[in-house]
Amino acid sequence: MRVFADAVVRNGQAAATSAAVAPGPSLRPMMWMFIAIAVTFLVTRTITRLIRSGAGGRAGLGNVQIAGVHIHHQVLGILILIGTGIVLVSATPQGAALQIAAAVFGVGVSLTLDEFALWLHLEDVYWTTRGRKSVDAIFTVLMVTGALIGGASFLSGRLGTAAWWSSVVVLVADLLLSVVCLLKGKIITGVVGLLLGPVSLIGAVRLAKPESWWATHRYTRRPRRAARAAARFGPGYHERWNRLRDLVAGSPSPTREPPR
Repeated sequence: MRVFADAVVRNGQAAATSAAVAPGPSLRPMMWMFIAIAVTFLVTRTITRLIRSGAGGRAGLGNVQIAGVHIHHQVLGILILIGTGIVLVSATPQGAALQIAAAVFGVGVSLTLDEFALWLHLEDVYWTTRGRKSVDAIFTVLMVTGALIGGASFLSGRLGTAAWWSSVVVLVADLLLSVVCLLKGKIITGVVGLLLGPVSLIGAVRLAKPESWWATHRYTRRPRRAARAAARFGPGYHERWNRLRDLVAGSPSPTREPPR
């Protein structure tokens, strides 16, 4: 009996160690979704840049047209999202099937958000400066899914292991800090802050962007703070972000954009 008890203890310790190292079953679908979004985005941008440069024709790549109508890849992404959603709701897959569904769903998310600027402005602004919003949307989703892979939770407190009011307080505080980030023009920080409280806290206490609601309503009578915000988020700040966006997704066309 003692030998059997020792074996049970050793097996329990080994299982606990492996569970701490390897991602749990509930995290694997999110991991596959994250990978699918990132890979699909890189492949899509590579193809569109080849088509734009003219090398796509030599490689057998080109825009999809049906009856003379250009079919944007967001259409395919939306259809994938609808189909995967129906499967997830009706069949409720588990195990490997759920991981495959998560990966397919990630493909649909990536194809749809890669043209986020298009369905935001209802114009084909893919290769304009406004098209960079699509890259920001992809970055935001990748940061959120990446945080979820790490075990981040929208509710930092857990009902049942702590007083119920502590979970509510943490949730309300996190929401308020994220709202402050959004009012300060920090979209990515506000969204990611819903999952990682310290991120929203840092974004909330720092300066707002000059064009944000916070700056236009609260910095008008504080010229020194407005000047600091303009200096921090000046041309150099935007150039650094634009270099990263253009490195990943390609630089916009130097043509004149239509009026907003």
